[in-house]
Amino acid sequence: MISRFLPHPVRRLLGVKTQHPRISGFRLVDQPGQIQPLLGAIERAGEVVMDTEADNMYRFRVRICLLQFYLDREVYLVDALAPVNLDPLWPLLARKHLVMHGSDFDLRLLYDLCRFKAKSLFDTMLAAQLLGRSRIGLASLIEENFGVKLDKDGQKANWSKRPLTQKLLDYAALDVWYLPALRDILKGELKRLGRLEWMEQQCRAQIESGTTGFAPPDPNDWRIGKSERLRPRGLCALHAVWHWRQDQALRLDTPPFKVCSNELLLRLASAADAGASEEEVLSSVNLGKRHSRLIGSLGAAVRSGIEHDPRTLPRRPGRDRSQVPLTQAEIELLDRIKEDRDKIASKISIEPTLIANRSQLSLIAREPGKLGEILLPWQASLLSGAPSLNA
Repeated sequence: MISRFLPHPVRRLLGVKTQHPRISGFRLVDQPGQIQPLLGAIERAGEVVMDTEADNMYRFRVRICLLQFYLDREVYLVDALAPVNLDPLWPLLARKHLVMHGSDFDLRLLYDLCRFKAKSLFDTMLAAQLLGRSRIGLASLIEENFGVKLDKDGQKANWSKRPLTQKLLDYAALDVWYLPALRDILKGELKRLGRLEWMEQQCRAQIESGTTGFAPPDPNDWRIGKSERLRPRGLCALHAVWHWRQDQALRLDTPPFKVCSNELLLRLASAADAGASEEEVLSSVNLGKRHSRLIGSLGAAVRSGIEHDPRTLPRRPGRDRSQVPLTQAEIELLDRIKEDRDKIASKISIEPTLIANRSQLSLIAREPGKLGEILLPWQASLLSGAPSLNA
């Protein structure tokens, strides 16, 4: 299917005129045999502009729902939920330079899906961060650089719902259409500031972090919020209702937060911690109509938690060296390093945590000699001359 939307959907979605070239059309690949033109275009291309849309806001098991590609002035939208064989796509992509925006989630999703690893990358969000842009979202960058205001409704859309509407397809196409021009603008600014090498290091690190995928379930994931304040009875109740929520989310195939919030789980656990019975625990919170059909199983979970032996709860993992509390001398050094980092960041107009975040600062304060192992070369180079590390 080729959908032409020149120029009325552009006007409808953007709401303003722009001098940037209009999209001449896009191909929707949603049937067997339609993917060959895309594979041929990727084979011929020097680089591939791409994006993905997933259903993480609507499903327990996250899926890629749509893949967007921009090649040789044409947009391809691949319905990843359709009966289309995507196996030939991944080895082709793995040989190409990619242009993306906010690629961290996409790369982890693709790695979990098929162990995909990018060859090289230019991420326009990383570029905007290294330039000290205050707004780094794609819609904001497009508006700032092209005077074009995108419709943001697609950011919260249910991309697993079929058929996809014309409005969502238009939105998805525009997500990749502006990336090459945006990349050229940001790359030029990075070059002028002498930060292209910083960008290359950041992108290589992004690719490597993507190959870790998403963290697997941990036996202590249920220890949410301020659970450390709970006594054994409350911890047992929290353990039970947290796992109840996971079971319900899996059964309903919906994100856990749509079953109930962490706040509600903690309120239930706190009531149990105060000595309340099952009935009193349930009556201590306003469950509303949303949970009326789940009240029976929730009550059983609360009862199970109250009766649970605290000694059988999963133990917290032992602290490794990096998690041992800093000494007073190390805390004082951390504060001095942080002050130096903030001055450097202010001088070059970037967010301080781009140079080193709190966790990295703690590691450096513990072992200053490992600065080059903890940070990327460009980050270490900025901090290496700091007075705090040369006293």
